[in-house]
Amino acid sequence: MKLIIAYIQPHKLEEVKQALAKAEVGKMSVTNSLGCGAQMGYEESYRGVKFEVNLLKKIRLEIAVNEDFVEKTVDTIIGSARTGQIGDGKIFVMDLVDCIRIRTGERGGKAIG
Repeated sequence: MKLIIAYIQPHKLEEVKQALAKAEVGKMSVTNSLGCGAQMGYEESYRGVKFEVNLLKKIRLEIAVNEDFVEKTVDTIIGSARTGQIGDGKIFVMDLVDCIRIRTGERGGKAIG
């Protein structure tokens, strides 16, 4: 089992969700987040005062998958989130030690679904 964490551009969320649904990956958690990377932010002016905005809006997806869905999920996220510009995001794939479905007590791959 693996936990896939992806940071994507907010405007790509619907496209990524639709692509994952077509790939039969429908269970995920979605969170708004702030972060900075290669984009390094931008400078704005408000009432004549300049300030730097270096924490940009991103969407964090967390998807737990069984081994046979890892590459399919990663490839789907890349294909649907990529714009070719700096700030497209990152994907992290980590080992998932256990998963427990609270309702039934099922563990491991069965709990992921």
